[in-house]
Amino acid sequence: MPAIAVHGGAGDIPPAELTPEREAAYRTGLEQALRAGQRILEAGGTSLDAVVAAVQVLEDNPLFNAGRGAVIAANGICELDASLMDGRDLRAGAVTGLRHVKSPIGLARLVMDVSPHVMLSGQGAEEFALEQGLEPVANRYFVTERRQRELAAALDASAGNFRESLMGTVGAVALDAAGDLAAATSTGGMTAKRWGRVGDSPVIGAGTYAANDCCAVSATGHGEYFIRATVAHEIASLIRYAGKSVREAADIVVHGQLQQMGGEGGVIVVGRDGTLALPFNSRGMLRGSIDAQGRMTTGIL
Repeated sequence: MPAIAVHGGAGDIPPAELTPEREAAYRTGLEQALRAGQRILEAGGTSLDAVVAAVQVLEDNPLFNAGRGAVIAANGICELDASLMDGRDLRAGAVTGLRHVKSPIGLARLVMDVSPHVMLSGQGAEEFALEQGLEPVANRYFVTERRQRELAAALDASAGNFRESLMGTVGAVALDAAGDLAAATSTGGMTAKRWGRVGDSPVIGAGTYAANDCCAVSATGHGEYFIRATVAHEIASLIRYAGKSVREAADIVVHGQLQQMGGEGGVIVVGRDGTLALPFNSRGMLRGSIDAQGRMTTGIL
């Protein structure tokens, strides 16, 4: 019965940039995240613990736009966002504008479990992290040479045709043996974004949503569109109120409403029966899943 899916970003993935070595590294990273979550589910753990573990693996992998390896804002600083939701009781936690927290999803979990709030931002979130005993890291911990090159290209006036290759986030959704659903999402945002910009990843109902009566959703793509379309909650509503299947609901939103608005990206969804859907309307989406029968798959394009 348990099932889990992860994503590592969606967007324009030029084939020339997808070398065999890069593809293998992406797939390995996705598989490592899936295995981390699967181990918890197989041991009888909760879907919430599983999605946090999977996302933390991706946050620690510099290939992905979350944690170490996050993209850089226009002011040269990495600002990180994350959220998670527990389908059992609709509890949620979110953080935005982090500059010194190694695991944004770990802090979002603490916001949900320890504080009376749903979302903390900026300095207040950083101070909360210190109060919870999380050791801060220098902002340069998140920076990689690849992200520095991408920032330079985005800021270069001669590179007016710069296009984000992966409008990345990382995320996970899971169903555990008790029938409980959970979702988690973490991101560095968009290259050369205005500092202080917040996308859909930490917004409950836009980038993340989970409820045991329908599904768990984590989104990735151009965040402004996902916020306007309340993508994650829209998928849940189609299942809950319109009787759509998981795959039908995800396709209606991703290939219908979102695409009609001009929004690009994708989602991973797991239903209460373990059905998985991983649609995207961009050229590619880094994704992987282990279904209720234990079959693992990964994909890029």
